[in-house]
Amino acid sequence: MPSGPLSDAEPSARAEDLHQAGVWLARHGMADAPPTPLLATRLAVRRRARRADRLVLAALIIAAALAQAYDRLSTSAFGGYEPHRPMPLLLLTALTAGLLLVQALLGRWVRRVDRRAGHALRRRAAHPVQPGWRAVLGRPYALFASATFAGAAALALSALTVQDSTVRYAAFVLLVGLFGVGAGVALQLRDLLARPVVAEDETSLTADVIMRVEDARELATPTVLWALPVVLLFGSAPGWWNGASLVFVVAGLVTCAAIQARTPPGAAVARRAMSAR
Repeated sequence: MPSGPLSDAEPSARAEDLHQAGVWLARHGMADAPPTPLLATRLAVRRRARRADRLVLAALIIAAALAQAYDRLSTSAFGGYEPHRPMPLLLLTALTAGLLLVQALLGRWVRRVDRRAGHALRRRAAHPVQPGWRAVLGRPYALFASATFAGAAALALSALTVQDSTVRYAAFVLLVGLFGVGAGVALQLRDLLARPVVAEDETSLTADVIMRVEDARELATPTVLWALPVVLLFGSAPGWWNGASLVFVVAGLVTCAAIQARTPPGAAVARRAMSAR
């Protein structure tokens, strides 16, 4: 993974990163501030890590679906009486561990780039802000993420009560995927809160807080928790379960939209944190 400072990148990449930094500043009400190499470097690594993280989560969904499809094919080869094989679940468990490792490496990559950018600063901002989880994530997002995880786990546990062995096996696969995603999100949030402040002036200090808030809120948006139950069990589970899973997804989307509409944007959180120094 590339981790060098912006000055080591290709000229076209530097220009694009600076342009994206200017767009980001304007979007957050700081259009008068010039985009700096420090900000461009930090935003660029976050864009790339976020892109890779989405691919990792998509791979987890695909792996879970493939494991469940493989089991269906093998158990129906002899009229549906072939016993379920443990290999797909073991493989998914190993893949989940590998995907969590990749997520940890992505977080380490971002921290390394931040650390190197901080070491390259000629001066540091006075009285840096290190906000806690209530300022960075906020109680509504924390409760929403916890409730979504609990709802997805309840769907998986309820599927274990179904007599169909295929549905029960898919529920076990779902539980493994859910706890893998939950552990990954918890690790990333912990790293986000512990990350040192990298700022040289008021503008970069404000940007540091905004980036933390945006990163935390994106982590708390449970896209994968909505998708996994539908990918693994929708259609094969009983009708009541299919209906419950649809209600779970629709209610989650509506709640997420309401929280996003009513929660102050990252720039407002940053200004409040700066004024409280």
